[in-house]
Amino acid sequence: MNNSDLFVCIDHVGYAVPNLDDAIKLHCEVFGWRVLHRETNEEQGVEEAMLGTGDQHSENAQIQLLAPLNPASTIAKWLERNGGRGGVQQVAYRVHDIDAVSATLRERGVTLLYDEPKIGTGGSRIQFAHPKSTGGILLEIVEPAQGAAH
Repeated sequence: MNNSDLFVCIDHVGYAVPNLDDAIKLHCEVFGWRVLHRETNEEQGVEEAMLGTGDQHSENAQIQLLAPLNPASTIAKWLERNGGRGGVQQVAYRVHDIDAVSATLRERGVTLLYDEPKIGTGGSRIQFAHPKSTGGILLEIVEPAQGAAH
């Protein structure tokens, strides 16, 4: 099989957390990360923070902390299924062209959750691959916004 690279690098690992401020305090004061970006995404039902360390270069991975805005959000449901404890909720791969990668993954039998990419953190374009077609991992595909720090 002749493959070309679909992915640039791991963009981030997403942690579901019950309280964003407590999680930021832990990751920054104890683990030494720093907040690079924080926002509320009403459509996704989350408040989130992206964390990084050191100098941020084009292929540095980050940590994403995700707290629910309401009990109906996907993150609230994930936390409920996991006894209210936080944990790794998804892994995100960075791409240059989300439309092309989405088409290739669909051709290869991967089930994507959205017909078209949605808007994610900092104006990025995002898509998710269903865990049943990725070996059990919720995989997020991220095309950073033009001029983003990614």
